[in-house]
Amino acid sequence: MNRKYQTFLIRDWQPQDRETATGLIASVLTEYGLGCEPCGADLDVYEVEKYYQQTGGEFWVVEQNTKLVGTAGFYPIQRGIKAVEIRKMYLLSEVRGKGLGKFLLLELERVIKEKGFKEIWIETASVLQEAVKLYEKYGYQPTTGVETKRCDLVYKKEI
Repeated sequence: MNRKYQTFLIRDWQPQDRETATGLIASVLTEYGLGCEPCGADLDVYEVEKYYQQTGGEFWVVEQNTKLVGTAGFYPIQRGIKAVEIRKMYLLSEVRGKGLGKFLLLELERVIKEKGFKEIWIETASVLQEAVKLYEKYGYQPTTGVETKRCDLVYKKEI
């Protein structure tokens, strides 16, 4: 399914997006001093079919003028009650500050709710200040149980 926001096209991930999407995520992580972990925390983006598409999750890419500028996704998780985790919400620096992160978060929430899930979990790192502010603004509550090494914050929201 395609979605539009300003000059951006948000669409479902396709196998031909793999290399560009993994490169984009690695570059944003590097920008913030976080390492990319292809065999660990970032394995899911190298194996989107397994982690997202085959589990009832979704993985989206964001394009502007046919250039990939962002990613976002979610998949079901075991903790919580009918829960998903929002993952890999990354935007290149040149497209930040335009409301795109807010749009993606609210669209993810809408789709997650439509699919009948009840809780959304997000793990993040405090160095990603813009993301932390966004999650807190939209009702995500700090909780405990960080499972990803590079993350030091975990949030939960009931929908």
